[in-house]
Amino acid sequence: MKRHITSVFRRYTLLLLLLPLLLSSARNTADREYYQLTIYHYTNSAQENIIDTYLQNALMPALHRLHINNIGVFKSLANDTSTDKRIYIFATIKNLDELAKLTAKLDKDEAYQKAGGAYINRAYNDPAYTRKETILLHAFPLAPQMQLPHLNAGLQSRVYELRSYESASEKIFENKLQMFNGGGEIDLFKRLNFNAVFYSEVIAGNKMPNLMYMTSFENMADRDAHWKTFVDDPVWKKLSAMPEYQNNVSKIDIVFLRPASYSDF
Repeated sequence: MKRHITSVFRRYTLLLLLLPLLLSSARNTADREYYQLTIYHYTNSAQENIIDTYLQNALMPALHRLHINNIGVFKSLANDTSTDKRIYIFATIKNLDELAKLTAKLDKDEAYQKAGGAYINRAYNDPAYTRKETILLHAFPLAPQMQLPHLNAGLQSRVYELRSYESASEKIFENKLQMFNGGGEIDLFKRLNFNAVFYSEVIAGNKMPNLMYMTSFENMADRDAHWKTFVDDPVWKKLSAMPEYQNNVSKIDIVFLRPASYSDF
């Protein structure tokens, strides 16, 4: 009987010791944000003006009224020379239920409908864009919430780097996620002050399985200097050489972005 009581007491004590860690883990999982990344593809300045006007005067104010804040609007640095020009809109969504109800709420927003009329009621033969795509993302466990960058440069000087890492299979993709989270890649970015806005896995998009993350810099020279420090860092050299993390990325897409004048960050 005494041995049984001792055993129960030990298990109870262990539970009390582990409870804070379990609660912390549960909170981190529950607090993981969702992100919606919308990409407008367009070809000319007239379409760009229509999209800009809609975003600045209609969509962003409407989202702010719904308490969706810290919205990033970015334009690709390649827009000057590319025929497929792009505008990226980043928004944080607390949960999927909020996202499901978003269109219905905008439909009932009279101010939004009025301000966005030129975009909303566009004729079929004079479209505002050539294509629109939406990517749905879920924040990493070790980076559960987006972070506003701490930069001194004005919006027009900043460079935001959006990266997408694809993997050859779902199992291999899980290995890359582990490398970022448990493997310490996020910690390395943080230590080297990459000013990451978000880290996330894509749960709906046209390139899967893949993850996406965004870092930010004062300018392109600052970006290049940071990456040189990264690849030369002993921690990265050791991490990238580990046998268990070999060949876990099959394709990398890198897009350099500059925030629009009306972007929240």
